[in-house]
Amino acid sequence: GNDYDTPDGTCVRDYIHVEDLANAHVLALKKMLEAPQSHTFNLGTGKGTSVLEVIKACEKVSGKKVNFDYAPRRSGDPTTLVATGEKAEKILGWKPKYTNIEDIVRTTWNMEIKNND
Repeated sequence: GNDYDTPDGTCVRDYIHVEDLANAHVLALKKMLEAPQSHTFNLGTGKGTSVLEVIKACEKVSGKKVNFDYAPRRSGDPTTLVATGEKAEKILGWKPKYTNIEDIVRTTWNMEIKNND
């Protein structure tokens, strides 16, 4: 949708790099081996990025135009969802390595190019 109460009208989310997500899982497994306890963690950069900003980052990094259409807004979809990794940092020592959407897209794009050669 493009009718959200945000600067560009698209919803804002906290995008996390897959490498950061995997690192958090490894740290959680190590922690469980040290002290078998159950924890629930939110993982995020603490920074929101709109869907349109993601599209623009993809275009900038790839040098290609992204074709997209606005679909109707989903019922109940919140305008903004941003996570904090404070608990994961405190308990696991986890911090995201990638917090800038262009860096997240660039590393993913470079991996895609490398794997398709």
